[in-house]
Amino acid sequence: MAVEVPVEKWTGRVGEVRLGGDGCKRVTIGGANTLPFLKFEGSIPNPPAIAMEVWDSEPSGWPAALTSAWGDVTSDPAAWARKAVEYGADIVMLRLQSARPGMGNTGGAEAGIVVDRVLSAIDLPLIVLGPGIPEKDNEVLVAASRAARGRRIALGNCEEKNYRTIAAVCISDGHVAIAKTPVDFNLAKQLNALLADIGVPSDSVIMDPDTAALGYGLEYSYSTIECLRLAALMGEAMCARPIISHAGPESRHQKESRATRGVPAAWGDPAERAVLWETLTATTCIHAGADLVVMCHPGAVELVKFAIGKLMG
Repeated sequence: MAVEVPVEKWTGRVGEVRLGGDGCKRVTIGGANTLPFLKFEGSIPNPPAIAMEVWDSEPSGWPAALTSAWGDVTSDPAAWARKAVEYGADIVMLRLQSARPGMGNTGGAEAGIVVDRVLSAIDLPLIVLGPGIPEKDNEVLVAASRAARGRRIALGNCEEKNYRTIAAVCISDGHVAIAKTPVDFNLAKQLNALLADIGVPSDSVIMDPDTAALGYGLEYSYSTIECLRLAALMGEAMCARPIISHAGPESRHQKESRATRGVPAAWGDPAERAVLWETLTATTCIHAGADLVVMCHPGAVELVKFAIGKLMG
């Protein structure tokens, strides 16, 4: 007697968001009507994409394993972005770290210049993140939006405290808003509704429900991302947005990916440990439903791209 394989039937679909334009490559994320990699149950038109993090200023305090992997390009954001392309990035994420008070406190003029330089150096889509301070984000992201008009970049963070300003420039300049919320299903859904109410199209929003690294709350992030994905597939329109996960930056902060002294020998080689910590965090988020992961270490990118290829193949 033949056994019928059960197949889940979903009524909803994750919306697609396109990044890039005006002569550069375009990358589309989202679009699935099934859970990650379950292609026998539905359609997954776009595999998860990988963005590599670039700063507008030379980083300090990074793990030695990470700085050595990049070499001296970290002193020049345009050169750093070109190197990210060589390492296999689908998208480049530029973090305007110098805009933070105490780290340069640069403003809109400087942000516009560095965005223009990075865009001129690469042919990939760009994500631009501010320093994470709503008032400062407004200043530098508005300038970044103007500098990138026509290139359809993504701008973040678009939070409850500043969503009107970021939404306005995304609408006027044709960009994508990254809707940032704490690790909470309802808050993510609520911010999407607020953006929809003021006119941001659904295909111009990416959800960022926050990410925790392996060993530091990753299971909580997994649950939130998975809940958002399930709700989208069950037809909840305000959850049907692609999801971004900052797996690399979160892993970079943690002791296990940094410590070289005073740790058990069983922890193994610190350089290998840094790569594996980021790889496991990123692959977990992808399995939960993330459509785009931000990563830092080229070795981790290689492993995650290999895993995606095998799972999609």
